[in-house]
Amino acid sequence: MKSTPIGYLFALLAFAIFSVQDGVSKHLGSAYPPVLVAMIRYWAFALFAVLLAMRGRGGLSAAIRTQRPWLQILRGLLLAVQIPIAITAFTRVGLAQSQAIFASGPLIVAMLSVPILGEKVGWRRWTAIVVGLCGVLLILGPSTAGFNALVVLPLLVALIGALYGLCTRLVSRVDGPTTSFFYIGAVGAVALTIAGPFFWTEISASDWKWMILLCLTGITAHLLLIKAYDNLTAVAVQPISYLQLVLGSILAVSVFGETLKPNMIVGSLIVVGAGLFTVWRENVLARRAAQAAQDAPAA
Repeated sequence: MKSTPIGYLFALLAFAIFSVQDGVSKHLGSAYPPVLVAMIRYWAFALFAVLLAMRGRGGLSAAIRTQRPWLQILRGLLLAVQIPIAITAFTRVGLAQSQAIFASGPLIVAMLSVPILGEKVGWRRWTAIVVGLCGVLLILGPSTAGFNALVVLPLLVALIGALYGLCTRLVSRVDGPTTSFFYIGAVGAVALTIAGPFFWTEISASDWKWMILLCLTGITAHLLLIKAYDNLTAVAVQPISYLQLVLGSILAVSVFGETLKPNMIVGSLIVVGAGLFTVWRENVLARRAAQAAQDAPAA
């Protein structure tokens, strides 16, 4: 039986733990190659995905079956590429600024849904997209002192995340969540295991506890997020995901000594506001379409 309060609790805990995971990723990424960190993290994630698939209806063989294998593989590769870039962004650009730019993901999804999914975006959502992108420019903070080229990293993460989200929408039309979850774990683990040895660096004994914590936070947060989606709709979960930006900024300042500049704060508020409006508007249109489909036979 679904429980909305329990769903919100699961979502809050999931994104709080994801924030801790980002902080640990920044710590490890400053000492070791991000591809190596992502590879070890993915080993634990893949094991979790396989165990989850084995417990599902039909077991592992059912999870492996997909009607869109190449699209599932593409999703797995996109996520496997995104994570090392995100870790690099945390270390080279900053945790707070990177998270602020990541928040533009829903805006990019809405923008790309027109050419990729053939969806129609009305003037309200286009206005939100433009306003949100102005917020991103404010976060980037261009000045007469010059433009930091490294900010392209979190922008790239946001773009890859948007493409991943669109691919997930496409594949969800034919495959179940267990199958999709299995493929992002398995494909990502294989891809990073192939690339990882080229970046191999000996990990000190004192850092293995952080690596284990990274793996545990990833598994726990994903499990809680699955539980959250069992009790809430995606529209209800999306606003809670911005908690990761808030907690990430707190970690950035209190643990890593980063500075929150006024342009970052104002820009983040603009991006989050535009993103929330975009998600809300998509939900309104989806409910109208569903209602129209129900009324059509009666008409």
